[in-house]
Amino acid sequence: MKFMRPKYTDIITTKEEFASFREEIGQPSARAASKVITFIDEHCNDFISKSPFLTLSTSDSDGKCDVSPRGDSPGFVTVLDEQHLFIPERPGNRRMDSAHNIIENPNIGLLFLIPGLGETLRINGKAYICRDPELLEKSKVKGRAPLFGILVEAEECFIHCAKALIRSGLWNGESWPAKEALPSAPAMLAAHAKLPNDTSEQVAKDLKDSYKNRLY
Repeated sequence: MKFMRPKYTDIITTKEEFASFREEIGQPSARAASKVITFIDEHCNDFISKSPFLTLSTSDSDGKCDVSPRGDSPGFVTVLDEQHLFIPERPGNRRMDSAHNIIENPNIGLLFLIPGLGETLRINGKAYICRDPELLEKSKVKGRAPLFGILVEAEECFIHCAKALIRSGLWNGESWPAKEALPSAPAMLAAHAKLPNDTSEQVAKDLKDSYKNRLY
């Protein structure tokens, strides 16, 4: 796929331009440069055990990227050993975007969050679609086991500083917009899907039913 340079000015697209830009930005501190480890140690394990939410980044064979949320009770991601973790796949929209990408390109990036904590945990590595009966059985919720999960082989693990979450005020309830000012997911879905007779009211009803009856 040919890359088209955007019309805006001062766009960096070549290695030479980036090398010059890198000199302008400066080098990372010794701590930042050396913080990456290649295995899931006890600190990463503890962080994962307390995290109820992560984002999962994949791309297909053409490099088209996708980021998908995953969430459940803290500890829903199982650390199997120093190199592997297991993410159960709960019922969703059946698009299977992440799974499709993993088959074409196993490289994956994870970002774990813990409510109230500014720092996040990043894990990069290789991913596999896994249907191991024992892992699925251990991931049961309300008597229902997932149909599959994502097995991740960790290659890079490191903590990420809190600056982005501090700047965004993500955990500061006083900075949150009023509920009535929030975007309407039903309205967006109805407008984007453009299905006949599919009103935002009908979408809202379907979403409410899905959230109540089809979480697991």
